[in-house]
Amino acid sequence: MAGLNVSLSFFLAIIALCQAARRASKALLPAGTYNSFAREALRVLVELGPWAGGFGPDLLLTLLFLLFLAHGATFDGASANPAVSLQELLLAEASVPSTLLKLVAQALGVQAACTLTQLYWAWELSDLHILQNLMAAHCSSALRTTVLHGTLVEGACAFFFHLTLLRLQHSLPIYRVPAVALLVTILAYTAGPLTSAFFNPALAASVTFHCSGHTLLEYTQVYWLGPLTGMALAVLLYHGHLPRLFQRNLLYSQKNKYRTPRGKPAAGPGDTQMSAEGCRVQEPGQRGVGRQLPGS
Repeated sequence: MAGLNVSLSFFLAIIALCQAARRASKALLPAGTYNSFAREALRVLVELGPWAGGFGPDLLLTLLFLLFLAHGATFDGASANPAVSLQELLLAEASVPSTLLKLVAQALGVQAACTLTQLYWAWELSDLHILQNLMAAHCSSALRTTVLHGTLVEGACAFFFHLTLLRLQHSLPIYRVPAVALLVTILAYTAGPLTSAFFNPALAASVTFHCSGHTLLEYTQVYWLGPLTGMALAVLLYHGHLPRLFQRNLLYSQKNKYRTPRGKPAAGPGDTQMSAEGCRVQEPGQRGVGRQLPGS
C-alpha cells in the first residue's frame, strides 16, 4: 500500500508540476512559442507518468483514463503525440515550421521525462522502485508478437484513435474528452498484451526502443510506421483526400451546389410562337403585322 501511495503521489506531483510550468510558460513566452513548443514539451512529461510509475495493469488503465481526462481539461490542445502533429500538417491546419517545432519539443520532453523518471527511481522510495531501478538497464520489449502483427495492431489503434479525433473535433469538450479517454483505455486494454498499445511514436521511443528483444528497425516499423499509416488512412477515410498533398477527392463525389438551368430549343427561321394571350409573334425577318390581338 505504501508503494501505491508513493506512485500515486508521483503521478499527481508530475501533473501539478507541469500545470505550474505551463501557466508560467503561457504568461512569459510569446504565444507562438508557447503553442508550438512549451505546451508539447510539458505534455510529454505527464504522458510518461503512468508508465514510469511501474503500476499494475488495472491501476495503469485507471490512471490512463484519468490522465486523458486531465489532459483534455487543462493542456490547451497539446497532444504530445507526433502522429497528431503530423495529422494537423496533413489537414493544412498547421504550417511546416510550426510542426517541426512541435516535434522538437516532443523529443526534448521525452528526454526530460526519462531523466526525471530515472531520478525518481534512484530515490528508491518503495520496493517496487528498487526493482525498477535494477531492471532499467535490462528491460524487456513491449512488443510481444511478430513484427508484422504488431505493425497492424499499432496501425489499427492509431486509425480508430485519429478517426475519433476527427469525428469529435467540433464537439463540446464535455463530450469529446471522456469519449477520447474511454477509447484510449479500451484500446490499451485490448492491444496492451500485444504491443502495449502506445500508438504514439514519442512515447514508444522513450519506453521500449532501448529494450532488448528486437532491432531498432523492427521497433521503428511497429511503433512509427504503424501509427503514422493508421493516421493517414483515418484522414483519407474521413475527408476523402489529404488536403496538404492534393485537393481532389478520391473517395467521395461532391455534388454541385448550383443547378444549371436547362435551355429551351432555339426556334428555326420562319417559325412563329403563340404567346399566352393567343398573340402571334413575328419572327425576325418577316414582314407584315408584328402581332395580332385577339378579336382584331
